[in-house]
This record gives sequence, C-alpha cells and structure tokens, in this order.
Amino acid sequence: MSLGGDDGYGGDYEGHEARRGRGAAPEGHLTRTRLPEGDGDPYGPPRRAPGRAKPSRNLITVVGVIVLLLAAIAFVNRGDGKDGGSSDSDTGGGGTEAHPTAPTGERPVDGKNATTDIASGFAKSEQGAQSAAANYAVALGSADMYNRDRRHELVPQIFANAAADRLQTRLDKAYSAASLERIGLDANGKAADGMTYVSRTAPLGTKVGKFSGTSATVAVWCTGVFGTAGEGSKNPVTNDWFTLTLKLRWVNNDWKAESYSQKAGPAPVNSDRTASTADEIAKAVEQYGGFTYAR
Repeated sequence: MSLGGDDGYGGDYEGHEARRGRGAAPEGHLTRTRLPEGDGDPYGPPRRAPGRAKPSRNLITVVGVIVLLLAAIAFVNRGDGKDGGSSDSDTGGGGTEAHPTAPTGERPVDGKNATTDIASGFAKSEQGAQSAAANYAVALGSADMYNRDRRHELVPQIFANAAADRLQTRLDKAYSAASLERIGLDANGKAADGMTYVSRTAPLGTKVGKFSGTSATVAVWCTGVFGTAGEGSKNPVTNDWFTLTLKLRWVNNDWKAESYSQKAGPAPVNSDRTASTADEIAKAVEQYGGFTYAR
C-alpha cells in the first residue's frame, strides 16, 4: 500500500517508495478400582460391620467442590454497577449480557461521524492517541480515498482544519484522472465493469514516539490488500506491509492529525500459501465488511 504517487495518497509524508504494479485425540480416561478392605484374601477376616461408617472422602470432596462453584457463581452474578460487572441497568432488563472489549484498556469511544463512520471523541491520553491513529490509518488506506467526494468528507474528519485545507489540494493532484487511469480506475475511482477495486488496511499495532498533553506522534504498523480483482486485471490484488506515522494534536476535545509519513515494512517472510482466484478475492471484499473501530 502506498499513500502517494500513482497509487497512493500523497500529502505530507516521507520515505515513500512507489509500489510496483500488481498483476488432538482426547486423553484416555483413568479408572480407579476400590478394593475390599482387608488384605484382599477372600478367606481372610470379615469386613467391619457397617453400623457407623465414616463418610466417604470422595463424597466430601465432591460436596466441597460444589459449594465452591456455587459461591463463585453467586459472586460473578452479584454485579455492582462498576466496569466489568453487569446489572439490569446494563441490559435494559433482567439477565446479563457480554460487554464489548476495549483492547486499549479504556472504554471505546461513543462518537462516530454519521457520514464517514470514522470514530471520534478519543480519550485525552496515550491510549486515546493510539486509538485515533489506528482508526485514521484504516480510513487513509480505504478505497474511499480514490473517490473525490468521499475523500473530501474523510480528510476534515482526520486532520485539523489548517492541515486539511492544505492536504486536500495535494491529494486532489495525487488522485488526478491520469493517475487513476494508470491503475485501471476511472475519474471517480471506480474499476471497469466486471472488476472490483480493493483497498483495505488493517493496523497490527501502535507505538507512541512522543506524547504530551496536547500532542502525540504515533506509528501504526499496518498490513493490507490492494489492487483490482477480475479476469485480466493488470493490477492484481496483493498484500503490503508498511508503517504509517501520524503527528496528532488535541483540538476541540479530540485528536486530529497534522501530518503523516509512511515507510515500508516491517514485512514477514512470504508464505507458500496458494493465492486465491480473482473471483474469490472480489467476493471476500463484498461479503466481509471492514471494521469501523480499530484498537
């Protein structure tokens, strides 16, 4: 994936390299046999008379385990209304419900731009800055960036006002009709009939370089799939590995980007897995929706 040149995003970035064209059996059960009391001799002394037999150790153990399990279940279901617990108010009625996971350790944002689906309202913290950078990387690597109208909606949601105005002009030049034509797209960023253009980015991790209360530099390690799926495509879908670094600033109670740069890698060794057909790739893009919230 490239954010500039003929098939990328352009703008404020450094270190860009133009991307070339893309044509177990279950364990056995152990049986314990309880032998008769005595020495095992059928002709030996008779067994003790049953009258006041002591409780079986196995029975005591089983009862103890059951009591502990019941206590644990009661503790979990108690619910005190705090994070990690559940109560009737969490679900709108009786019963419990699984809570969404917040990988950052903070509550996921509640805000989202209705037009672009980009999350907003990130926490004013290192984790909030990382979440913002990861989400912005997904948007910058999406196929929407190849359409002028969608791009003009996305950029103001990602960048601070001053940076957005400056970047829009550069991106419009980078995504010129001539540039799009070279990768098999029309002026609106659409592939030819029978073809599907694929551009999807997935962040694998984030790293904070610098952080203060109002500014942050965050590197996002990404992978993605990019190219045109279809019979006879001159730009077949391939994967890419790259790192996108965004400089963020706290503006109007949210993190916004001021600039970004891109470099290749880190990239793993390619596997020997057989590539899917163009039709399989196109169907996967249609059937598997992308995520609207990263990290």
